[in-house]
Amino acid sequence: MSIFSHKPYKTFNTIHRHPSWFGIPFVLLIVAASFGLQNLTQTRYELQARRVHEVSEEEQLKLKKNRKKIDLREEYFKLRAKPNEDWESVRVPRPEGLPEWGVPPDPPPKKAPEK
Repeated sequence: MSIFSHKPYKTFNTIHRHPSWFGIPFVLLIVAASFGLQNLTQTRYELQARRVHEVSEEEQLKLKKNRKKIDLREEYFKLRAKPNEDWESVRVPRPEGLPEWGVPPDPPPKKAPEK
């Protein structure tokens, strides 16, 4: 008599004889999950549709009343007139051992002494 049996689990044979015991519940789970997720995705798209909707004519009129006239040339000259002397170019110190232009190359492999 051997220490380890040839067939440790009886359920393994059952699945091989009747694959439907495993397959049918799996297919049912997939179908049920698709119906469950359908409700969730429908709710998601409904909420998204509430946030993004067409603006009615009344809302358009309200928006047009509160609108401020903007002239691109005027804005350009405003920005150009502001002094850009508020900032200063500061170089960030590099970590020790790192050369100025990136990572140092790997040292060449050492050759074994010839005999």
